[in-house]
Amino acid sequence: MASLTIRNLDDSIKALLSIRAAHHGYSMEEEARQILRAALLEKTQPSQNLAKSIQKRFAELGGIDQIPTTPREPMREPPQFTP
Repeated sequence: MASLTIRNLDDSIKALLSIRAAHHGYSMEEEARQILRAALLEKTQPSQNLAKSIQKRFAELGGIDQIPTTPREPMREPPQFTP
């Protein structure tokens, strides 16, 4: 197993790590290992199409087809800038 030394760690971060370790019943070293494991080994999902993500989120609520649409007026003519 490899060793890692972290230099220039803010005292406030070290204190938070100590508190978190005590809360979980670990040493600071073990807590740091747990944090690194969770951050580096988590399974990342491939990014999805935005439209598919929206459909998936609203599927539980009946889908996006149930959302009423607002009637639109035809586009107006763009202004003419002639000197």
